[in-house]
Parts: sequence; C-alpha cells; structure tokens
Amino acid sequence: MKKFVAIAGNIGVGKSTLVKMLCKQMGWDPFYEPVTENPYLADFYRDMSAWSFHSQVFFLAHRLRSHFQLAQHPNSVIQDRSVYEDAEIFAQNLYHQGHISERDYQTYRALYETAVQFLPPPDLVIYLRASVPTLLQRISRRGRDYERTIAPEYLDSLNHLYESWIDNFTLCPVLAVPADDLDYVAHSGHLRLIISKVDDKLTGKEEVVFEPEEVARAAED
Repeated sequence: MKKFVAIAGNIGVGKSTLVKMLCKQMGWDPFYEPVTENPYLADFYRDMSAWSFHSQVFFLAHRLRSHFQLAQHPNSVIQDRSVYEDAEIFAQNLYHQGHISERDYQTYRALYETAVQFLPPPDLVIYLRASVPTLLQRISRRGRDYERTIAPEYLDSLNHLYESWIDNFTLCPVLAVPADDLDYVAHSGHLRLIISKVDDKLTGKEEVVFEPEEVARAAED
C-alpha cells in the first residue's frame, strides 16, 4: 500500500539529504521543494511589511497544489517540507516580526485552515530536531552564499515555532529525529536506524523513540 511521508525541520537540518537517502534505500519517489518564481519576491525583499501577506498567499497556494498532487501520486513518496510549515512556521514568524498585520494574518490563517481540511494528511511526518549550533554548522558545510547571512537568532525563533507546532500537531503520526545526535550522512547505521523507526511508525507502533544507547551502537555499524 502506498505511503505519503513528509519531512519537516528548520533551515539546514538536512531534509533534502534525508529524502534522497531514504528514497534510495526504500525504493520510494522523492519530492523536493519545486522551484517556482514568486512574482512578489522582489517586492517582498524591498518592503516586507507591504508584501509579506501577498508573498505568503502565493507560496501557500503553490504548496497546497503540490500537496494535493502528491496525495494522488501512484507510488509511495517522501516530501521535502510540508504545507503545514509554510503557515505554522514561516508565515507566523513574519507575523510575530510585525511584517504581516493582524487583519491580514487572520485572513491568511482562515484560508490555510479551511484549505487544509480538504487535504488528505500524510501517513507520517518525520520531524528533524536540531539545535542552532548544529544548524549553523550544516548551513556552513553546504556553502550556499544566500544562507551565509542567516542569523542564529532567526534560526532560534524558527526552532521555537517548530517545537510549538509539532507539540500540537495531530493530523498524522510524528517521528521526532534527534538530528544533533544522528548523522545519517557519516554513519550508515544511523540511516538504518531511522528507516527502522519509520517502519515502526508506519505499522502503527505508538511509542517510537531513539534511545541514546541504540544511537551510539548505530554509529559503530
């Protein structure tokens, strides 16, 4: 039976890498964030307060369409970043920073919450949890010029929103992965451990956690 898994997590945590590695091992289809030309982006960077709402509505519409298409995909698929993060993390962060007005934010939330009701949820969300030092290290390692100016404070504010969102997320099961401790690029044992936990969650096991002892053993495999 086909499965739909979404991988969530902060900037630089390793979502795309894990999507690629899991799909290769499991024989599933990867779905990365599609490259799209946001017609509001230039205006957004010039005046965030004036254009944040427009830009976020565009991204939301794009991601809602992608989610619907994924739900209809004939094969099992793993998605890099979910529709939920667009609203629960990034739009909310812009609102907290004062770039989206209360009126516009409430309109955005009403649109998002109504649309999500009509979307089939994933079978599983894999949440990659990492501290700011780990995120900064991995961002530096991948060497993208446009990410060099990301401030630790910004990543920290996103982390708080991620934790709040995941604590209250009930649409499907969640597997929280301690990304500070698991390096699935350096240790194949860590990747196998994640795959084992994914299988456990998809087969209905309730309490699935990464014990420190098994993480340590997996690093030696």
